[in-house]
Amino acid sequence: MRRRAFLRLLALAAAAGASLRSRQSDAQAAAELYDAPPFGNVSLLHITDVHAQLLPVHFREPSVNLAFGKNAGHPPHLVGDALLKHYGIAPGSTAAHALTHLDFAAASQRYGKTGGYAHLATLVKRLRASRPHALLLDGGDSWQGSATALWTEGADMIGAQKLLGVAYMTAHWEFTYGAERMLAAIKELAPIQFLAQNVRTVDFEDPVFTPYAIREVNAVPVAIIGQAFPYTPIAHPRYRFPDWSFGIQETRLQKLVDEVRAKRAKAVVLLSHNGMDVDLKLASRVRGIDAILGGHTHDGVPVPVMVGSTLVTNAGSHGKFVALLDLDVGPGGVRGYRYRLLPVFADLLPADSAMAGYIGEARKPYASKLREALAQTEGLLYRRGNFNGTFDELMLRALLAEKDAEIAFSPGFRWGPTLLPGDPITVEDLMAQTAITYPQVTVSELTGAEIKAVLEDIADNLFNADPYLQQGGDMVRVGGMTYAIRPPAKIGGRISDLRLAGQPLQADKRYKVAGWAPVREGVSGEPVWEVVGRYLRAQKRVAPLPVNQPRLEGVGRNAGLA
Repeated sequence: MRRRAFLRLLALAAAAGASLRSRQSDAQAAAELYDAPPFGNVSLLHITDVHAQLLPVHFREPSVNLAFGKNAGHPPHLVGDALLKHYGIAPGSTAAHALTHLDFAAASQRYGKTGGYAHLATLVKRLRASRPHALLLDGGDSWQGSATALWTEGADMIGAQKLLGVAYMTAHWEFTYGAERMLAAIKELAPIQFLAQNVRTVDFEDPVFTPYAIREVNAVPVAIIGQAFPYTPIAHPRYRFPDWSFGIQETRLQKLVDEVRAKRAKAVVLLSHNGMDVDLKLASRVRGIDAILGGHTHDGVPVPVMVGSTLVTNAGSHGKFVALLDLDVGPGGVRGYRYRLLPVFADLLPADSAMAGYIGEARKPYASKLREALAQTEGLLYRRGNFNGTFDELMLRALLAEKDAEIAFSPGFRWGPTLLPGDPITVEDLMAQTAITYPQVTVSELTGAEIKAVLEDIADNLFNADPYLQQGGDMVRVGGMTYAIRPPAKIGGRISDLRLAGQPLQADKRYKVAGWAPVREGVSGEPVWEVVGRYLRAQKRVAPLPVNQPRLEGVGRNAGLA
């Protein structure tokens, strides 16, 4: 998209944000914000990392998204004012609210919630009205992240995807339901096609899933190649899919790109759940891909990053955005494009009646249970960023109190909606932070040396200089203790000054540590939602929580800090 057109879009977004006061101005704002004239002859709509949020939510973007070396100061490692400055976005505009954490509670009151499949459906239909040939692609993490998705093993989300008109999808958290459920669910998906070139059998390395599809779009052959999350067996319980291997499979991907080109594909698109840093490296090493529509890292990137001739994007999370990529494809391939990252503001997009009806029926058996209020929050509760968020703090305090532990760990998951000050904390809200298939709470004794080793290992997964070795989510959330971290250092040298109640941890002393989400097989324990739910019922009100951030060392001004 040309800079002039992009700046015009931002101006329209700002105008939309300034006029949310009457029904007439809402309609005008929607018309301006979602005005997307068609371009070219191939159109792709992209959603990713919805995390099973059928209804509109608030979702706060990170204030910390660290990067070092050549990645520092570049997308996707831009937050807050630095992001606004980079893209020329006006502070206080709808775009500023959608893409940053700035003044989040007040801006959320002004602009309302985002996402929701009924509102997504309205926007998708609006875009398809001017481009009926458009293909809707789902980047995965769609069947996990809510109580109803967990209780139906993704069936509620599959129904919503089909009604929305998804054409192709790939996956990540979907695999945690297990191989048997995964294979059955893919049959339920039809006519949606599941694509994943990088999942193979352990024994003979046969492909488990269809690797790609070639689709005629306006008589243009377009190849869609699927790329599931490559580190699924590392990040999740291996025993749930013991016969499958994953990985980036770069060499096989190159062969597939060459194969679809030999089959006369004029445009080649990778539907990826690698994470954006991995996609940027991949784009520099695999030739012949026109666009990578990425997911996993939840980055809302309004302008594609060009790596050679490959466009690399990421379309946010939680139903907050629909990415629109229009391509002009000729006999020699892609010769032009326009890209829009459209925020899904529920107040500006009326709910689609068919989708709203489906959602109501899908949720009806669980509605009363989901509505149960456990407590009320007096502060903003969020979980997004490299280190602890306030919802993490709440969960860590619950683990410490309910399990009489000295230290608590909570996984560095980046999914889960945000609650505003004054909101009730319902069963549904708690499940939206905890709904996984391995939710057991554990209590163990670890030495100070073992605790440091755990933190070093997780930090290396997050801050390794090689994107191909960044194998997880964000940093484990820590309660009850403090530490310092030097992210640019090598493994073994990042973590220091570990303290409990102000006193240094002793390397050979054992400490009582509570945690949850064990990946090893055979672990028993209470589901985390029962532990945190019990704590919340006793508390009744949750005061604003300070965030236990580690002391950062060796981090420059352009590293990705607000």
